[in-house]
Amino acid sequence: MITAMIRLVTLGTFAALLASPAYSAGGGGGGGGGGGGGGSDPYGSAYSTPSTGQPAYPRRSGTKAGQKAKKPNNQSSIDDPAFAAGYRVAYDTIYERNDYGSAIAQLKSLGHDDHPNVANLIGYSYRKLGDYEQSQVWYERALRADPNHVLTWQYYGLWQLERGNREQALYHLGRIASICGTDCEEYRSLAAALDKPSGAALAY
Repeated sequence: MITAMIRLVTLGTFAALLASPAYSAGGGGGGGGGGGGGGSDPYGSAYSTPSTGQPAYPRRSGTKAGQKAKKPNNQSSIDDPAFAAGYRVAYDTIYERNDYGSAIAQLKSLGHDDHPNVANLIGYSYRKLGDYEQSQVWYERALRADPNHVLTWQYYGLWQLERGNREQALYHLGRIASICGTDCEEYRSLAAALDKPSGAALAY
């Protein structure tokens, strides 16, 4: 259930990529993640297309049809259809095939290492491979690019838990709450992990 929740969260951050007006007009997509949408907001909606409220990213079995909107968190935007397509391939490599080594290579080949979505997924992949040092480098890189990148705060919080840094994980939980509140998926996922006994295996 938690794994599905995390996949939904990541799916949501990418939905903005395809939901931006530029992409729908054939001019490329945004970088994904920023909430708000409409008007002059360059980031679009993080979780749904403005007209239908449905996710712009292709649905997968076991995923919800719609997501709750989030507060704006100033995620980066890249108007590049090649980036959008490459990111989607890497996303599937991680979440469909669990091939983290290949995903790292795919993400780095995009040429957008400082995009928070890219850096976060590289950090996630390194963590899943057990390389905590490299994982930390990439999580911190994502947060330098966007200090409000809520998914990085969640994933880095899980990193902290796996390293036995419970107080730091609680700090990350607080940062998530300040960005999207206590009802967003990122908050609930990290809170659920914190509720587990110390030393318990985390399937995230």
